[in-house]
Amino acid sequence: MKKYFIMLFTLSFIVPVAFAEVSIINDQNYVGDDGTFHIVGEIQNNLDFPLNQVKVFVTLYDEYNNVIASKDTRTLVNTINPEMKGPFDFIFVDISPEQVNSYSLDLDYSISEPKGQVIGVTSSELSRDNFNNIIISGTVENNGEITANTVAVIATLYDKNGHVAAVSRIHPEPDYLGSYEDTFFVVSIPDKNQISDVTDYTVVAESEEYAAVPEFPVGSLVLLAGSVSAYIGITRYSGRFITNLISATNPK
Repeated sequence: MKKYFIMLFTLSFIVPVAFAEVSIINDQNYVGDDGTFHIVGEIQNNLDFPLNQVKVFVTLYDEYNNVIASKDTRTLVNTINPEMKGPFDFIFVDISPEQVNSYSLDLDYSISEPKGQVIGVTSSELSRDNFNNIIISGTVENNGEITANTVAVIATLYDKNGHVAAVSRIHPEPDYLGSYEDTFFVVSIPDKNQISDVTDYTVVAESEEYAAVPEFPVGSLVLLAGSVSAYIGITRYSGRFITNLISATNPK
């Protein structure tokens, strides 16, 4: 696991910081309409190399700073290319949300061989169905010279502050695309608790052979750029804002 040395300072004003080359950004927690506790966010890759086997670790604490639970998960995007992001979603079904006072996040990753960025989303549209679920539909296309297998479409939804509101990963039918073929996809976000907060979204596609191309659509860049904060291995506190200055060593 990559080791980070953290220095924390509480400031009287909020200054977004992102010193690390691989950062945890836009994270927050929410309680789903089924009562499950979620922690969602993204991994930002600012290295010059693709990342794979990206694993995120979370630890939950109560109000006395006692550990309630620890868990790890993979990002929904298998390969994160330079200057791109990979979302994650922790789901706790056996934790009472009222117990959780704060949480900490850390990560581990490997450097990957480059993959072709030729499979992408060529159109997308956000709408609501008759049950008020958010639906993202569109078309994914393989512009590569070989068949793309196990095609996946990953949607990331953001709230007005630029934080991740919800994420979803689906496989279109069929989940393979021949060279220069395309197919229709539908991603559903059924969680009613998160729908009212959604103001923006991105969609990417990948396969076993190909990595995701830059997100489609680009969305409200001004909104997101002014609200992103990046943190690694620090504690998030519910109900108040803490600004942290992070001093991180490069992974060995």
